[in-house]
Amino acid sequence: MHARHRGPRRDQGISLIGLMFWAILIGSIALVAIKSFPSVNEYLTIQRAVSKVAHDGHGTVPEVRAAFEKQKEIEYSIKSISGKDLEITKENDQLVVAFRYDNEIQLYGPVFLLIKYEGRSK
Repeated sequence: MHARHRGPRRDQGISLIGLMFWAILIGSIALVAIKSFPSVNEYLTIQRAVSKVAHDGHGTVPEVRAAFEKQKEIEYSIKSISGKDLEITKENDQLVVAFRYDNEIQLYGPVFLLIKYEGRSK
């Protein structure tokens, strides 16, 4: 039996440049995820604290701000906002507490990621 010659054999697999491209891409995505995780965690903690304060039935704006400051002492991860940053309103005879803030995260050297957070009580 003779082996047929089918032309030049093509190598299969990934080249060094392709490997470097994927390593840089995955590394960049991982860097952004790792650096932004604490900020997202803080946002979720603020959201829970605001919802708790709104549903606890505090009557006046200073009481709501004071209750948020107490929650802030309990939840040690809240550093971006304070009680005075809350927007407190009433809608349909129900207390609504809203907040808005920006968070800059330094990724590398002069490169920053800006995340704008916004939320309200549920």
